[in-house]
Amino acid sequence: MTEIRTIVVPLDFSGHSLRALDQAIGLGQRFGSKLHLIHSYAIPMRGVMPYEFAVPDGIWEGIREASEAKLAELREKVVAEGLEATTEVSPELPAEAIVAAALERDADLIVMGTRGHTGLKHALLGSVAERTIRTAPCSVLTVKGGDE
Repeated sequence: MTEIRTIVVPLDFSGHSLRALDQAIGLGQRFGSKLHLIHSYAIPMRGVMPYEFAVPDGIWEGIREASEAKLAELREKVVAEGLEATTEVSPELPAEAIVAAALERDADLIVMGTRGHTGLKHALLGSVAERTIRTAPCSVLTVKGGDE
């Protein structure tokens, strides 16, 4: 069986991603893995607006600070379960940030939630999980379920 030393856990703070975190904690406990929690705060605008617009720097700073605080809380949850954990907040698009984090840490597994959008929502929003699976340097476990 493959060793699972490092697990990357992308979090958007939805119920889906929190359920994936719970799964990653369970796997981490079983294999003695380290968890790397990552949140991407990039806002993809494709299919939403026909033009670009500037978001004031203060808003990005606030989003980053709030994201760091939430990740710190979740890191404490992981540590309380007896695992090592690191955190990262990225301004990159989610799939790109996840894959970069997995490459940087030589991750053995990515555990992420999925909403399972279909039809128009999938066409407009795409799927972070799908793009991650296609480009990841390691296996990806997608976890369904959880509240929006």
